[in-house]
Amino acid sequence: MKNALENQIEAGQDRVIAQRNMARAAEIPGWGMDADPENDPTYPMKHANGADHQRLNYKKAPQQPLDMEILHSIERPGVTRVFGTSTPPIGLSGAIRRFAYTYSEATATHWMTLILADRVDTIQGKLTDLMHGVLPNPWVERGWRAEWKYNRAGFIGRAATTALLLTAGILLLKRKKKNKYRMSNR
Repeated sequence: MKNALENQIEAGQDRVIAQRNMARAAEIPGWGMDADPENDPTYPMKHANGADHQRLNYKKAPQQPLDMEILHSIERPGVTRVFGTSTPPIGLSGAIRRFAYTYSEATATHWMTLILADRVDTIQGKLTDLMHGVLPNPWVERGWRAEWKYNRAGFIGRAATTALLLTAGILLLKRKKKNKYRMSNR
């Protein structure tokens, strides 16, 4: 889905729009109440250099090269000038992320699908490790060594709870299979 603003705002026009909005700012009730230099709470600590009121007139950073797929919010007309490139979207988690970015950041669908994509990405990472012959070491990767050293009681409690829940789940599944087998023999 193409953003409507992408075709309407030309390069450099954002500064013109910002200046126009600044001219009308006095009409907004309460706007600029902290802009009075006589009522500056940081006065004794701050060494003003005059640049504080020149924030709109800065030179934009050059656009970082787009050499991989970058997902961005539908609220923005394009990608930001600088962005992270550590993990490009790949595989199933990438498809889930692409789906998430078709929704507004104001929706739960956007954020919940991003969380799901993170979970899927961890599984993809473990499968990739296994494909390259690297066995997972949960004792180190999940921080269990540090947990054992610094919070032994909490670690034992969580381990016991996990073991109890797994045992209960296995017993319930066996009971259901046993009852299903009895019902089929009648």
